[in-house]
Amino acid sequence: MPQSDTLSEFDGCDLLARLFRARGYAIKRNQLFREYGVEFHIDGWDPQARVGFEFLTSEDEDHDDLSLEEYKALCDAQRRGELALFIIDEVEPVSARDLTAEAHEFLDEVAAAVKARVARAAKSRAGGVEKAGVKAAKKAAKTPVKKPAKTRVGKPPAKPAAAKKPAVGKKPVKKLVKKLVKKAVARKAQPRRAGR
Repeated sequence: MPQSDTLSEFDGCDLLARLFRARGYAIKRNQLFREYGVEFHIDGWDPQARVGFEFLTSEDEDHDDLSLEEYKALCDAQRRGELALFIIDEVEPVSARDLTAEAHEFLDEVAAAVKARVARAAKSRAGGVEKAGVKAAKKAAKTPVKKPAKTRVGKPPAKPAAAKKPAVGKKPVKKLVKKLVKKAVARKAQPRRAGR
C-alpha cells in the first residue's frame, strides 16, 4: 500500500466525523467519556444516540489513554446494547477507502440493531396490551353473572311457615280444651238458683 494513501489520526477522525454526521449522528469531537469505570477523551461521540468512534494511534499515545481492561468494559457495554463504539487501532496503516468501508459497515450494523430493538419493544408493548386483553377476558369468563330471579306464572309464591295463619273456623285443639275447662269450672263455682 502506498504511504500517501495512509491516513493520519487527524484525517481519519475528520473522515469519520463527516461519515457519522451524514448518517444522522450529532458527533461532538474530543469529548471526555466517563462511564463503566472508563475515562478517556473520545475522538467522536453522540451522547444522545450513544454512538461514537475512537482512533487509537501511537501518535497521540491513545494506547496509554485506553487500557485493555477499559477496552473490555466498553466492549461488554456494547454487547449489552448500551452504546456503539467504532474503535480503530492503528496497528497497520489504514486508507481512506478502507476506513470508509469499515465505518459504513459498522453504522449499518448499528442501524440494524436499533431497528431490531425498536421492533422488539413494539412487539412487547403490543404483546402486553394483548395479554392484558386476554387476562380481562379470562377474568370476565370466571366472574359469575348474576342471573335474574325466576318468576312464577300462575301460582303465588308460598308463604313461610311462621307467617301462616290458621284457617277460619278451626281453632287449635289445646286452646279449645282450655276454654271448655274454664267454662266448666266457672259453672260449678256459680251458685244455683232455686227453682231450676
